[in-house]
Amino acid sequence: MTPVPAPDLSHVTTWLFDLDDTLYPADSGIMAEIARRMTDFVMSALGLDYDAAYRLQKDYLVEHGATLLGLMQNHGVDPDDFAEAYLDIELDALAHDPELVSAIAALPGRRLVFTNADARHAQRVLAHLGLGELFDEVFHIASFDYVPKPAPRVFARMCAEHGLAPAGTCFFEDSERNLKPAADLGMTTVLVGPHALDSEAAFVHFRAPKLTPFLQSLRTRPPG
Repeated sequence: MTPVPAPDLSHVTTWLFDLDDTLYPADSGIMAEIARRMTDFVMSALGLDYDAAYRLQKDYLVEHGATLLGLMQNHGVDPDDFAEAYLDIELDALAHDPELVSAIAALPGRRLVFTNADARHAQRVLAHLGLGELFDEVFHIASFDYVPKPAPRVFARMCAEHGLAPAGTCFFEDSERNLKPAADLGMTTVLVGPHALDSEAAFVHFRAPKLTPFLQSLRTRPPG
């Protein structure tokens, strides 16, 4: 059998990662628990029963890219109140992966996180994973006035404000639709997660069912 060549990302100088279900496995159950708490919040804040709250939550996710933005625009929900609903979520299901830590530490250049979650959740998860010191910055939902991925203007603004050169940036995401605006700008895209190999989208350049082995296999530019 002919060996599969290592992905050549020697042109990359900036490594951009989504957080939830990307820097840790999707089967951890963390996002399912966050979604459950979001539904509970919508029930309480808007006085809805479970079914109506669940439908509204999912409708806003599709329409606005994040449930929070729909709640803010249509119901005046305070984003800090919304974040409190899941800020104390138990993280024991997230295993510390020394190989992932080493693989990310070895990436040459800038390392950044780009998440639709709030800053406190992002910092808490990164610290639990042992990755808190490895990223230069976290671009979170409040960084862009609560406009979430995949809005193209968010990607363009991030590049402009933080000096990202799209041609030298690689973006890792578990959500296929969030990769399209990145690819449109000229970024290299990697779809992460158990369904990555099922994607046939032309804007997905690489597919990584598991993040750590993919990072370990890369050809990158020499450090320095």
